[in-house]
Formats: sequence, C-alpha cells, structure tokens
Amino acid sequence: MPAVQFRIARPTNQLDKLIAFYEEGLGLKRVGEFWNHEGYDGIMFGLPDSQYHLEFTQSKGKMELPQPTKEHLLVFYVGDRLERDNIADRLTALAYLEAEPENPYWGRGGLTFEDPDGWPIVLMNTPGI
Repeated sequence: MPAVQFRIARPTNQLDKLIAFYEEGLGLKRVGEFWNHEGYDGIMFGLPDSQYHLEFTQSKGKMELPQPTKEHLLVFYVGDRLERDNIADRLTALAYLEAEPENPYWGRGGLTFEDPDGWPIVLMNTPGI
C-alpha cells in the first residue's frame, strides 16, 4: 500500500482530559492540533519520528459515543521496564489507577490503565511482534 501516514481517529466529549492523559501521562508527542475547524477541535499524538498517529476530536455539541470493552486495547511496547513504570507513576499521579485486563496475557509483563473515556491502554514490557 502506498500510504505515507496512518492515523486512528476517535471522538470524545472530554478532549482536555484526553490531552492530559496522553500527553502528560503517557508522554506522547503532540504532532498536530486544530481548534474550531468546522465545529470541531482536535489533537494528534504520535511517537517520535513515526507516521502513526492517534487523533481525538470533539465537536461543539455533545456526541453519542461507543462504549469500549475490555478487549479494545491500545498497546504500547515499552522496552525499558523502569521507563514503563515511570509512565505508570505519571498516570497514577493524574489519578488513573491500574485496571485488571480481561485477557490474563496482558497482565504478564503489562500494566493496564483506562483513559478518560474508559478505553484500555496497556503498557507492555515484553518484545512486540
């Protein structure tokens, strides 16, 4: 596929809380943003030097949002266990507590948190595929 960029976009009704979670807590880099663009605000986060982005958007009116399940996972493979634990400590300082994963695999080497919208985030300290 000749695509040059890949972005996952998700709506929210609490953009400010998601910004704090992903930027301050996880430490993702802000790679773009827009405000009051045709009734939407949005923010994009990515990993350094990567063409993979997460985008969160919020409209002026409250949106009906899908409910996450415990199996809708965003998994970050963090090679350094101390760094993974530092990220977990930042999330805890922002009042996000570790959650029990549905699948026990993610509890072996991973720490699971839920973002402000309830979507599970796993910080894995095992090699990715």
